[in-house]
Amino acid sequence: MRTDRNPTRLDRVFARLDREPERPAHVRAPEMSRHRIVLFSATLAFYAAIVVAVLTTSWLVRLDWQVMFFRPYQQWPELHPFLDYYVVLGQRGPTAVMVAAWLGWRSWRQHTLRPMLTLGLSLLLLNVTVGAAKLGMGRLGPHYATAIGSNEMWLGGDIFPSGHTANAVVTWGILAYLASTPRARRYLSALSAIVSLGVGLTTVYLGTHWLSDVLLGWAAGLLILLALPWFEPLIARAEAELLARRGALRGRRSPAPLPGTAAPAAEAPGIARVTVPAPAARPASAAGREPAGWPSPGGHAPRPGRAPVTPVSGRRGSRLPDQDPDSVPAGAPAGKQPGG
Repeated sequence: MRTDRNPTRLDRVFARLDREPERPAHVRAPEMSRHRIVLFSATLAFYAAIVVAVLTTSWLVRLDWQVMFFRPYQQWPELHPFLDYYVVLGQRGPTAVMVAAWLGWRSWRQHTLRPMLTLGLSLLLLNVTVGAAKLGMGRLGPHYATAIGSNEMWLGGDIFPSGHTANAVVTWGILAYLASTPRARRYLSALSAIVSLGVGLTTVYLGTHWLSDVLLGWAAGLLILLALPWFEPLIARAEAELLARRGALRGRRSPAPLPGTAAPAAEAPGIARVTVPAPAARPASAAGREPAGWPSPGGHAPRPGRAPVTPVSGRRGSRLPDQDPDSVPAGAPAGKQPGG
């Protein structure tokens, strides 16, 4: 007796997810509107102003030194254990893993690669732009400063702009960028702003960054988020290409039947298929009879000089269906036809 397994809660969850639409109709990729272009231009101008202020050793550099001499980690030492863990929200490795896990689940649930492709592109832009600025300007951090009041530029450092701050802006801001509803976008935007602001100020508290590093890190991360709509056509083409390659790979693994041919019927397990060859055509003689020595329908050729014998079953009283007992002449031996 066969009984079906009762579905578990996990089975019901997967069945619920399988009924989700492949592409939600209300999810639209953001476009590069005029409002976004104005914000991008203003952020870019702010980025350039911070760089110029540091290069010219302006009031911003003096403020950096004042905050460094204030030593926040000595003013509030009770916050140090907590902020040591909180700053991890700006590290690229742990945050990328956490956000990728969430966006990967969304990609599987909605049957689209756009969330994962957008995250990968944003992290690539972050590494290229922020990494190039860090290595290009080579600023030293507060713990490695060489001269009081100097901007510490071109000395082989890599802290300007702050990578923790820029990564927090991009990694947590991508959740707001990919939100499916305006309400969720507003909430996630506020949450990402609070997290990135806290991460930047935490680096200043710990003394690992100047205040100007944090300001430039916020601007660098925001520039990447504002520029993402320009890359949406590229993301769409990459997604279409990947899905097409996946479809071609599936078709190569399970080839479709040729047109006009029926699919082979399923065979019962344990039963071997036996192919019986078609009998060869028998040539007919001029008289309409088979030539001597040609196999009979039974598969045996008659011996020459002897009339064929009709087989009789070994069971007593059994006769062939077409044999008439009156047609056998008297005195003929049993089992032989006349003329034998």
